[in-house]
Amino acid sequence: MKKKITALLLASFICMNLTPLTCLAIGKNSENEPKKVSITKSHKQRAKSDEFKYEYINYNWWSNFNDEILTGYIDRAIKNNYDLKMATIAVDEYYQAVKVQFANELPSANLGGGLGYSKMPSSTNSDWGFSMPVFASYELDLFLKNRDKTKMSKKQYEASLQDERAAYISIASAVGTTYFNIVKLDKMIALQEEIVQDRKLIYDLMLARNKEGLTSTSDTVKANKSYIAGNTDLTEYKKQRTKLLNQLCVLIGENPNNAEKITRKSFEELNFTGAIPTEIQSEVIVKRPDYIKAEKMLEKAGIDVRVARKEFLPSINILGIAMFLAGDIGDLWTTRNMLAALGGGFNLPIFTGGRRLATLRMKKDVYERMLNDYYKTNLTAIQEVNDALVSIKLDHEKYEDTKKQSDLEREDFGYSTNKYNQGVISKLDLVQVKENVLFTDKQVVNDKVDCLVDYIGLYKAVGSQL
Repeated sequence: MKKKITALLLASFICMNLTPLTCLAIGKNSENEPKKVSITKSHKQRAKSDEFKYEYINYNWWSNFNDEILTGYIDRAIKNNYDLKMATIAVDEYYQAVKVQFANELPSANLGGGLGYSKMPSSTNSDWGFSMPVFASYELDLFLKNRDKTKMSKKQYEASLQDERAAYISIASAVGTTYFNIVKLDKMIALQEEIVQDRKLIYDLMLARNKEGLTSTSDTVKANKSYIAGNTDLTEYKKQRTKLLNQLCVLIGENPNNAEKITRKSFEELNFTGAIPTEIQSEVIVKRPDYIKAEKMLEKAGIDVRVARKEFLPSINILGIAMFLAGDIGDLWTTRNMLAALGGGFNLPIFTGGRRLATLRMKKDVYERMLNDYYKTNLTAIQEVNDALVSIKLDHEKYEDTKKQSDLEREDFGYSTNKYNQGVISKLDLVQVKENVLFTDKQVVNDKVDCLVDYIGLYKAVGSQL
C-alpha cells in the first residue's frame, strides 16, 4: 500500500511530452491539375535551392532590358533584401504551425520518473520507492474536427507562400523602377547643367548689353531669375538622384553610405527588346499572388465555419496509463511491479453562455468578408492590368510625339545656326533657341523612362506572368 501511495505521488513530479511529427499531404489530384507533393517535401526542397525565388520574379523576363547591371542588382536583392528574408521566414513560421496542428491529430505520450520516501502514521517503518509512470492519450477525431483544423492551418501556409511571392515581385519591380529613374536623373542632370551654362551665358550677354543701353534692366533681371531657377532645378534633380541611390542600396541590401558607388548604364544604352502584349488573357490574372491568396483565405474561412459547427459535437478521448513502481530500481521494469489502466469517455458542453453560437456566427461573418475580399481582388486585378495596358499605349504615343517634336526643335536649331553663321541673328538669339532643344530632350528622356517603368507596371500587374 505504501509503495502505491509513493508511486502516485511520484507520477505527478516529472512529465516529458513525446509528440511525433509526420508529413502532411496537400492538394487533390485531378485530370486538370498536376499532382502536388506533401508540404514537408516541398518545404525541404525550398531549403536546398533558391530556384523558386527566381521563378517567382520570372528572372528571364528582365533580360529583355539587355542590362546586366540591372539584373545583377535584382539578383543581389533576391539574396540580400531584408523584406524578402522576412517573407521567407514567415513562410517557415506557417509551415511549423501546420506541423504543430497536425500533431494534435496524433496520440500523445508522457513519460515521468522520480524517487520518493513515505512513512505511514503510527508506524516507525519507512520506505524509499521508485516510480516510472507512462501516460498515453488520444482524442478520437470521429467528426474530423482536428483534421479540419489542420486543413485550415495548411491554407494559411499556402496563403503565406503567395505573400512571399508578392514580396519578391514587388521588390524586383522596385529595383527596376528605381534603377531606371536613377538613369533618367543622370541624363536630366547632364541636360540641366547644359541649360544652366546657357542661361549663365544669356545673363552675361544681357548684362553686357544692358551696360551699353541695348537691353532693359527688366530683361536683365528676368535673365538672372531664369539662371537662378535653372540652378534650383539642378539641385532638385541631384537631391532626387541621391535619395533614389540610397533607396536602391536598401533594396539590394547595401549600406546607403556606398550609394555613390552604385553603377548603371547611360540613358542612351537603355534598350527594351521584349514583346509587350496589347491584351491580357484572364488566365494570367487568376495567377496573381493576391488573387490566389484571396482564394486560399476564402477556403480557410469555409473550413473555419465547418470547425465552428463541429464544436457543438462531443469530444471523445481515450486515456491509457502504465505505472511501474518498486522499492529497488532494478525491479522497476517488471510486469510484477506494473499497474495498467485503459479508459475512455466523452465530453459535451451543455451551457457555454452562447459562446459556441456566437463563434459560429462570427466565422460566418468572416467567410462573408473573405468572399467580398475575393470579389474585390478580382476587380482590382482587372483594373490594374487595364491601367497598365492603357499607360503603355498612351505613354508610347506620347513618347513618339515628343521625339518628333525634339527632331523639329533640332531642325529649327540648325536653321538658327545657319542664320547665326550668316550674321542674321545674334549669339543671344541662338542660345535661346538651343534651350528649346534641351528642354524637349528632357521631355524625351522623361517619356522614354516612363515607357520602361510602364512595362514593369504591367509585369507587376500580371504577377510576373509575361
